[in-house]
Amino acid sequence: MNHSIEELLQQAAKAHTGSIQQASTIEAIVTLLIDTFRQGNKLLLFGNGGSAAQAQHLVAEFINRMLFDRAALPAIALNTDTSIMTCIANDCDYSHIFSRQLEALGQAGDVAWGLSTSGNSPNILLAMGTARKQGLATIGFTGSQGKKLASVVDHCLMVPHAVTPRIQEVHITVGHIICELVEKELFPK
Repeated sequence: MNHSIEELLQQAAKAHTGSIQQASTIEAIVTLLIDTFRQGNKLLLFGNGGSAAQAQHLVAEFINRMLFDRAALPAIALNTDTSIMTCIANDCDYSHIFSRQLEALGQAGDVAWGLSTSGNSPNILLAMGTARKQGLATIGFTGSQGKKLASVVDHCLMVPHAVTPRIQEVHITVGHIICELVEKELFPK
């Protein structure tokens, strides 16, 4: 094996620990989502590949529950409807699969949250342009090379790592932290 198990775990720990420096960004995202849900607006999440799965996962946490039973929060994963995605990809171009959905579903006051480990995915970048035109707040989750995505969103978590699995591991950890903090603030015991 090129990397021992210990080395891979150390890489993961380093990526997580390095993300602590972005606590203020995470706090800003939590505040944005709390305000968004309080105002009756919704969250639209999206990504490609493993990031698509993470978008679905986080939507499930917002709609159902994170740590305790409570009212559902309005969130949609734009990468779950294969008929819409394949129609847009076939009739237009794959780079439009999220922007067309944001055009149809996004309203001023909503939040568009795109996950892209590279930060260079054309469909994520195009979607953020559409979101801004429609008055949505924008969040990006990316890795250390994701400067393109960071430059077109309001809030960006840039994991200090360039390897996709390590980036995705931090994305889901921070996503869970955000869900937990939003839930606790909106539904105090």
